[in-house]
Amino acid sequence: MSKLRSSAGEALADVLEDGMTIAVGGFGLCGVPNDLIEVVRDSGVTGLTVVSNNMGVDGKGLGLLLENKQVAKVIASYVGENKLFAQQYLDETLTVEFAPQGTLAERLRAGGAGIAAFYTRAGVGTPVAEGKPLAEFDGQTYVQERAIVADVALVHAHTADPAGNLTYRASARNFNPVVATCGRVAVVEAEHLSEEYLDPERVVTPGIYVDRLVLAAPRTKDIEKRTVRPRTTASTN
Repeated sequence: MSKLRSSAGEALADVLEDGMTIAVGGFGLCGVPNDLIEVVRDSGVTGLTVVSNNMGVDGKGLGLLLENKQVAKVIASYVGENKLFAQQYLDETLTVEFAPQGTLAERLRAGGAGIAAFYTRAGVGTPVAEGKPLAEFDGQTYVQERAIVADVALVHAHTADPAGNLTYRASARNFNPVVATCGRVAVVEAEHLSEEYLDPERVVTPGIYVDRLVLAAPRTKDIEKRTVRPRTTASTN
């Protein structure tokens, strides 16, 4: 595995710089590259632009970078459960660019596909479209959205093979595949490293996109919100 590194620290040792743009996979606390995020925190780099669906929760996931005041701008679709994220935005110490969730995913996918921009109806007539070019197609107004190309992409996968081909587990797949394609350098932490090449029919992210790979450290998976339904008595009918 020429792409394999001994630790998350080694995988990111020579790629982190102040002011860079980092795209990060995950949704809430699901499918988040925690090992890699902790290395970014410990590196002390500042002035970061972070592209992610959201910024985790307070004290977890990307919330660690907010606590350390390393983030200058966030491109996301959701503020959500992170109170510090919301507070820094309201205090104007953090710039936030909101994007509809599907638009954000497509901007990341377009960046990986070499597509400079695209048009969508999502956001037309709202603050999302302010300052952006508009065009009419088939009698409908569309807004132009620019692709996102990140300096570094941080990805969490379930399984990787010797070529860096990746698979994901259930909803932990979320934004990780599109994030993996849009980074100039894609760094992946995987829960399992397969000695055999994956069945091509199972591959979600081809290894051509992956530059560096590390085995993720075992950890208890966090639950963002624990919800249960009241137990009901089984029907006897």
